[in-house]
Amino acid sequence: MPTGKVSVREISRLTGYSPATVSNALNNKRGVSDETAVHIRRVAADLGYRRSGKLRQVQFVMGRNSGRMLDEGSFRLAVVNGIEEEARVHGLTVSYTTVELSDSETRERELGAIMSDPTAGIILLGTEMTQRDYDLFANAPVPLVLVDGQSDNHFFESILFSNEGSAYRAVRYLVQKGHRQIGYLAGKLRIRNFPLRERGYERALAEAGATPQAKFRVALGTDKMDRAYRDMLAWLKTDPEMPTAFFAENDALAVGAMKALTECGYDIPGDVSLVGFDDVEFAGIVHPGLTTVHVPRTDLGRIAVRRLIEQVDHPTKYTCVTHMSTTFVERDSVRALI
Repeated sequence: MPTGKVSVREISRLTGYSPATVSNALNNKRGVSDETAVHIRRVAADLGYRRSGKLRQVQFVMGRNSGRMLDEGSFRLAVVNGIEEEARVHGLTVSYTTVELSDSETRERELGAIMSDPTAGIILLGTEMTQRDYDLFANAPVPLVLVDGQSDNHFFESILFSNEGSAYRAVRYLVQKGHRQIGYLAGKLRIRNFPLRERGYERALAEAGATPQAKFRVALGTDKMDRAYRDMLAWLKTDPEMPTAFFAENDALAVGAMKALTECGYDIPGDVSLVGFDDVEFAGIVHPGLTTVHVPRTDLGRIAVRRLIEQVDHPTKYTCVTHMSTTFVERDSVRALI
């Protein structure tokens, strides 16, 4: 039975389709064209229609725009591992869908399919999503948890990492090591997390009585480590003035820059120190080992599954935004100046 005051009959009246057609569309049954089903589900979602039912499946949905961040896969795979591990504990199956947000023709069909089963909750990966993209999931008729993203316009149950605070702590570590001229390795693709990390960087410098300097801010290709390496190499060939340290928005940028710096004769950390963010697998393998911020990606997936189950078993009239803390990992890429 539907929850609240929204009924199949009311959806039927507003769409002009029979109650049987509406019911079939909402339950993903045959006999309803894709176009009709999408329209009915969209009207139902706008009305706040939601059927009650025991959660049986977790749908991991990637909202994909450029794909330049998601296609690297390290972050995504770790989250998926956490989802699968926790889902098994609760006897839930897991499915995977990528919604091409920039393709309006296929987007509606994909959204209609993933929102049709009330027993299949959604864990939505928001890494590449914009505020406008979140409008598509507003009033979803199924349980939904947003991970690695946050909407300013809609009250989604959300789980994300403490980006600004973690970056602040990382840069403060460099300051405590005596660094004041600290450069910034910025990703050219500006996903939501990166400006937050830059704010943390700026706050740590301000607290130390220093200011960010444009000459030390280097924009690097974000999607692949090799692109970051080539962009850093091009910058170094201009014979720039160097800071004593760099903070990078993620580890791919840091390691790509490390390779370029080494090729150009810079010693790390003797000549320049580096701090990254994410603590992906290769961060501890490169030489020197990369000092970085460890993000508990697998735990993110586990917690998301628990939040979905709570929405079904213990529904509330409110949602929460959970900020997960990170851990600073000290390796060998930072030199103490004091």
